[in-house]
Amino acid sequence: MRIGDKKAIVIGATGLVGEALVDKLQQSNDFNLITVVVRKNSDKLKSYSKVSQLVLEDFLLLNDEDVSAHTHAFSCLGSTIKQAGSKDAFYAIDYEINAHFADLIQDKNIHLLVVSALGANANSPVFYNKVKGELENYLKSLSIYKLSIFQPSLLIGKRSEVRVLEDMAQTVFKFVEKTWTKPFKYKPVTAEQLAHTMLSAAQTQTAAFKLYDNLMIQQTQ
Repeated sequence: MRIGDKKAIVIGATGLVGEALVDKLQQSNDFNLITVVVRKNSDKLKSYSKVSQLVLEDFLLLNDEDVSAHTHAFSCLGSTIKQAGSKDAFYAIDYEINAHFADLIQDKNIHLLVVSALGANANSPVFYNKVKGELENYLKSLSIYKLSIFQPSLLIGKRSEVRVLEDMAQTVFKFVEKTWTKPFKYKPVTAEQLAHTMLSAAQTQTAAFKLYDNLMIQQTQ
């Protein structure tokens, strides 16, 4: 594939990681088109020359035609139970939409890159981790040309919505950051680090499946 031939479609593009990823895709010489799926037009996204906005009130309305022209499909879509409003609403966002997105990519020459979470485990007693683990298992069961799963710990960055516990954790992290110079499993990472890792995976991954754990994301500069 020649430089500049890659085409990305992104869901979750207006969130913390999604915004960082779209910015990096815009700057990359490898990608000449970025389709972002949004519920309403974003003025910020209009400023990117490579970005085309696909407006859908319900992401479950995405179809084969929407995704088939792309070489890479990125999902930065994720919520919390509190933000979603209930466990059922959280499941609908974090599992059902991501699963639908992956279903559309089956048997196509498309690299799927999905943000999961550290602790994802389908057998976890923690509902959040259980849903993430179930999604990972489902993605791995599909016939996907190339799959990347990313498992970050706490994500550092300025969110557009309020997440009280994460904001508190960020404050604590910033206070003790100087003592956490070495990588360790649970060390928080920035949205920029995760977005950079995702772009690098899109550019260099050759394996049909690769899991990028939090230690790998930490090593991104």
